[in-house]
Amino acid sequence: MHHAHTIASPHVHQVIARPPQPKPDPSSPPRPLHRLARVRCQEQITQRTVARRLGIALTDVRRQESSTTDIPLSVLYQWQGVLDVPVTELLVEPGDALSQPIKQRAQLVRLMKTARTISERCRKGTVSRMAETLIGQLLDLMPELQEIGPWHAIGRRRTRLELGRAAERTLPDELFLPPNE
Repeated sequence: MHHAHTIASPHVHQVIARPPQPKPDPSSPPRPLHRLARVRCQEQITQRTVARRLGIALTDVRRQESSTTDIPLSVLYQWQGVLDVPVTELLVEPGDALSQPIKQRAQLVRLMKTARTISERCRKGTVSRMAETLIGQLLDLMPELQEIGPWHAIGRRRTRLELGRAAERTLPDELFLPPNE
């Protein structure tokens, strides 16, 4: 079906035909729109951490991470802040992969985490000095690694004096009111 538009001028009426718009093929898989999950994994950030930092439910993180989920640009920028990568690295262009600088950055972050862990666990001796030398060399390569800490110990619990991000979140008053009958 062709749609026609009439252009009116004082002298001539002209009809311009617009070609039909192609309809998406329902049998083909949806086109990926972003690569939030891939970059998050590359940066070694958990879904739970993303949920905490964005202040959203884990189910929302999972839904947003689906590469075919059409998310608003504002949400994409929030993810960019959490993942600390250029927003262009989160977008999918046909046939592209993660850029080499992002891969190298992720590798350096992992190296720094390992060096910090070794330094933290080996307080004395040759191993400690080697870890500190490695940390210095990594900082020479990429000064922003200064903020990177050690790998988290599995099963480490917070002390009673430490508050998690959950304590910083506010809950609506309606949550504590009895349901209307």
